[in-house]
Amino acid sequence: MKLTVNLGENSYPIFIQNGILAKAGEYISQVFHGKRIMIVSDDNVFPLYGKTVTDSLKEYECHSLVLPHGEPTKSFDTLPRIYSAFLEAGLTRSDLVIALGGGVIGDLAGFAAASYLRGVKLVQIPTSLLAQVDSSVGGKVAVDLPEGKNLVGAFFHPKLVLIDPDVLNTLPAHFISDGMGEVIKYGCIKDAELFETLCSRSSFEDLKPDLVSVISRCVDIKRVVVEADQFDTGERMLLNFGHTLAHTIEQYYHYNRESHGEAVGIGMFQITKMSEEKGLTEPGCAEKIQKALKIYGLPFSCGLPLSDLTGAIKLDKKNLNGNLNVVLLKSIGDSYVYPTDINFFTGTALV
Repeated sequence: MKLTVNLGENSYPIFIQNGILAKAGEYISQVFHGKRIMIVSDDNVFPLYGKTVTDSLKEYECHSLVLPHGEPTKSFDTLPRIYSAFLEAGLTRSDLVIALGGGVIGDLAGFAAASYLRGVKLVQIPTSLLAQVDSSVGGKVAVDLPEGKNLVGAFFHPKLVLIDPDVLNTLPAHFISDGMGEVIKYGCIKDAELFETLCSRSSFEDLKPDLVSVISRCVDIKRVVVEADQFDTGERMLLNFGHTLAHTIEQYYHYNRESHGEAVGIGMFQITKMSEEKGLTEPGCAEKIQKALKIYGLPFSCGLPLSDLTGAIKLDKKNLNGNLNVVLLKSIGDSYVYPTDINFFTGTALV
């Protein structure tokens, strides 16, 4: 399956195919004609797939940097180590960075590539479900600050994205659930049929035969949204459904408790419950979202008073001049941006 993100000179292909990892070199040679490649990965992924990718790149001079796994690595403080590795390898603007890993590596290596020498070519090879359906596509790269998630970043599109669903076979169940949070999100915001497919299965194992088509559908939705709104000023905001609460929950626990996909699940359910109470969403949507979250082992609450999260919401990137844009559902598959302010979240309820 090949999809193309059409953005003029920033256009790039996305290939989704079982076993594509071993043929990475063939695809990379179509978009990169330099000689030096730096693979940035983590200590979970590289031992599993580093050799497969490196073996496919025999005609290039390959270097690798293996970082600790986990969200704390996606910190501004990690960047000097990456830049030093790039310099040590002699990376120039005609060379290439490969992000081999989940969303943390994709964001981190992507931001390093965007900012090193004002930009070196980037290829995304996402190895988690969350990165395959969401973060590897669209050109958003970033690092976290202590005050919040993704507060330093850039729009920097890859030259190529390679998605191999086979690598998900080595993912712990926790990371499958994590990715399913974003998959459910795509059904909620743009595709009621996808949402129904997800709800008609009993588990991820039951969904597996449809995995290539499910991933392709999510990526295609994101492709269309990104083409319409490359710099996140309009329709692309719909991709943030559930994220206003999710990012604050993640930050509250210093990225050590709920994973991103779990936090998104909580955020989608809780904000839909709030918007139903305010008459802004068709009744019953929150219940449907809760059903989907339960099927794929995702939480829908975290037991925090809402008031504990409002301080972090004020720092959210979507909070502009005191105005906050939140993404709500009219119904499953039909989303919209609702301009409001921090008072939308006032209350004593538990999230």
